[in-house]
Amino acid sequence: MNKASEQRPEDRSPADPGYRRILVVEDEATLAGVVRDYLVRAGFQVRIAADGFSALDLASAWRPDLVLLDRMLPGVDGVEVCRRLRRTMAVPVIMVTALGTEDDRILGLETGADDYVTKPFSPRELVLRVKSVLRRSIRESTPEPPVEVAGFVLDPAARTVLHHGKPLALTLREFDLLAFLLRRPRQVFSREELIKAVWEWDFGDLSTVTVHVRRLREKIEDDPTAPRLLKTVWGVGYRFDPPAADGDGQEPEGGRGER
Repeated sequence: MNKASEQRPEDRSPADPGYRRILVVEDEATLAGVVRDYLVRAGFQVRIAADGFSALDLASAWRPDLVLLDRMLPGVDGVEVCRRLRRTMAVPVIMVTALGTEDDRILGLETGADDYVTKPFSPRELVLRVKSVLRRSIRESTPEPPVEVAGFVLDPAARTVLHHGKPLALTLREFDLLAFLLRRPRQVFSREELIKAVWEWDFGDLSTVTVHVRRLREKIEDDPTAPRLLKTVWGVGYRFDPPAADGDGQEPEGGRGER
């Protein structure tokens, strides 16, 4: 066992990819081996689980920095594995699925996955997705300052958010999306702009943004079906509107009647 593999996550340097641990959950042995080889060449430590129960046990014991999770698994499927992981740890999850329908992708995202990749995929693209998600999950040495607005207290260094004093349980991408919008109140952003700024993708399925906005509303709005904070600007995109007391006392333009 080399020195890198002996160290625990809290002892690792975020700048060194060789200290990042990736759990690949895939029951197709050939594909799992290809993914492992590409990730190892990219400098990551990799372990493989071939079914849902093994994945949960290994995640608990090994504490990976990211999980690549196949949607269709024997024993416990990927959706249920993701749900159980979300109850016990904040590890980023990339769902890998052979089911390319929009409903299937949305189900994975609503379960708590931070990203998804549809089979067949390019292993090189998969490595780029892994790096992108990890960049967001690793605490920066010089994080942005905290944000306090509309009852939210967001601490980028600790990656915590309080809303009226109560902590919010957010996934990696939910946190990043909320942080981006809190820093830019009353600015409208299209889904294309958000997917580039928050996900760092030059292209991708825009329903990813839609699902994350819906999930955020469920956690920050009194009535998610009639949002007062995270609003839709029809035909354009989304905007975070602090209450009037937090700003200039005026109703934001177009604020009435939006969902």
